[in-house]
Amino acid sequence: MIVTDNHMHLYNHLRLKALEQFKNAGGTHVFLVSLLSKHYNVKPKKGEDFKKIFEAHVSLVNKANRIVKAYAVIGVHPAEITILSGRMRPREAAEIMKEGIEIAGKFVEEGKAVAIGEVGRPHYKVSKEIWDLSNEVLMHAFEVAKDVGCAVQLHTEPYTPEGLREIAEMARKAGLKLERVVKHFSPPKIKEFEEVGIFPSVICLNDYALEAAKQGDRFLLETDYLDDKNRPGSVLGPKTVPRKVKELLKHGFDEDFIYKICVENVERVYGIEITL
Repeated sequence: MIVTDNHMHLYNHLRLKALEQFKNAGGTHVFLVSLLSKHYNVKPKKGEDFKKIFEAHVSLVNKANRIVKAYAVIGVHPAEITILSGRMRPREAAEIMKEGIEIAGKFVEEGKAVAIGEVGRPHYKVSKEIWDLSNEVLMHAFEVAKDVGCAVQLHTEPYTPEGLREIAEMARKAGLKLERVVKHFSPPKIKEFEEVGIFPSVICLNDYALEAAKQGDRFLLETDYLDDKNRPGSVLGPKTVPRKVKELLKHGFDEDFIYKICVENVERVYGIEITL
């Protein structure tokens, strides 16, 4: 049985051992997402500096493929604008972020990554200037994704129907199919996401996976595992998605249902073929 974690990080704690745990628990496929520049000891002064980050991440994903089937997702995290604005004007920071996203797009075109992410808007309070610039950067990410024909993984402020619709309208203006826009760290609001068109990647907190399954099968599952030795269990451990899938089976959801959320939905969103 194929079990896919749609959003996981590897950093400075378990590293590849996290994927061993994932595999031993029943996990088979994982989308590994790049982190902030500070996690790579890089201080970007120009967009080209993000290339070092993406190369390091792709190299890690290649090693991960010896354990499970791993896919690289690369992008410029929205919190980057706060980090960069500590060293330069916010406008300059936004332009560097756009350049970084363009480089991520080239990696996708070259087959080194399958999606752009995580990109989006800060999840914490910021000034109007930073918020507006973040939206500008996000719009650019949608445009790049449209041009290279890939999906986008979003990191945004906490879910609201209004915010979701606003982001959907931006993607629509960029010409990007909404089913290729994935809201990472989604709550189990399956019907609401379906109405808007954006694809939810449900975080496996508490009974979220079960709540999502009761509403339909149009969702993905994730842990957002951070692999940070200072926060060893955050956000959720690498075994979580396989465990939640087993719980769904115990609650009467059959293997066809699991195939839908772990294979068919993944293929639909990312335009890739999922096989064992």
